[in-house]
Amino acid sequence: MSEILVEMTRGPLAESVHRGDVAVVDSEGRLLYLAGDPGRKRTYWRSSAKPFQAMPVVYTGAADRWGFGPEEIALICASHNGESVHTERVAAMLQRMGLGQEALRCGAHAPYDPETARELRRLGVRPSSLHSNCSGKHTGMLALSLHLGADPGDYLAPEHPVQQEILANVARMTGLDPGQIVLAVDGCGVPCFGLSIYQMALAFARLAAPKTVAEPYGEAARRVRDAMMAHPYLVAGRQRLCTDLMGLTGDLLVAKSGASGVHCLGLRPEAVSALPALAGISPGAGVGVAVKLEDGGGLGSREVAVLEVLRQLGVLSSHQLDSLHSYARPVIRNVAGLAVGEGRPAFVLQQAGA
Repeated sequence: MSEILVEMTRGPLAESVHRGDVAVVDSEGRLLYLAGDPGRKRTYWRSSAKPFQAMPVVYTGAADRWGFGPEEIALICASHNGESVHTERVAAMLQRMGLGQEALRCGAHAPYDPETARELRRLGVRPSSLHSNCSGKHTGMLALSLHLGADPGDYLAPEHPVQQEILANVARMTGLDPGQIVLAVDGCGVPCFGLSIYQMALAFARLAAPKTVAEPYGEAARRVRDAMMAHPYLVAGRQRLCTDLMGLTGDLLVAKSGASGVHCLGLRPEAVSALPALAGISPGAGVGVAVKLEDGGGLGSREVAVLEVLRQLGVLSSHQLDSLHSYARPVIRNVAGLAVGEGRPAFVLQQAGA
């Protein structure tokens, strides 16, 4: 069963807890470390699946056809803040294909970035589909649909060629048959994928070490991985862990959050080889980490768990941990703004088979 990963304190007591599961897996499929029961627990990957939804845009040739470089590929993988750097680029990508924002079927919501949301309210401007955190992903799906000669008006449907190609790639990267993946509807309307936390970590291990993936999929994984690491601000934005973590660690890891308490990342072979906790991993192998909070998280609890996994594995230096302290130990404040507690980790990773 899931175990307590994070405690939220008030004064000296833990006032509430967040249970969850963690898997640390190498690209050969070996479960290395765990918390809870990540092999049996099935849940939805949500937006942590976006790199694998982006890969078909690359390996089919759609990205090259429409002139999408690393910045555009990073945005296709994004759960972005809706800042102008995101929305203007999505609009330019659509224009390149001869489409307007009305082609997006992701819906609209207020920007995740508080400053941008306040500015829209000040101007009396309603959020558009460009502000949806998934607008980049949907733009990539439209690009793939046009490239395949399929109807772009129905690209959300599970039976659409775009979604069938994406499902095949998700199955490939997770080591499953498509029929083993549970499908549901994500918040933005496209299919989302139900699978184990172990399989999520396996896919990110393979993304981090694309030489372990058959071609042409390995090259697509490399381009997606490198785009995300090179342009982390486009993947999320201001005051977001994915952006700050990738920006701080350079090209050593790739990270992607998901809704309902999911967060995944992949450690490149160059990072793995330097870590005593991962000694014995085959040369050239990557390592994937997947975290899921059972209650969906809240108050920064997911970020606490992710950074504690990285701390225990020795991935982050003390200086890097200090830079990410606001995520690792989020402060709980009362209505007057006074600090009254914090989020803190409450688990120790277990070595698989121990």
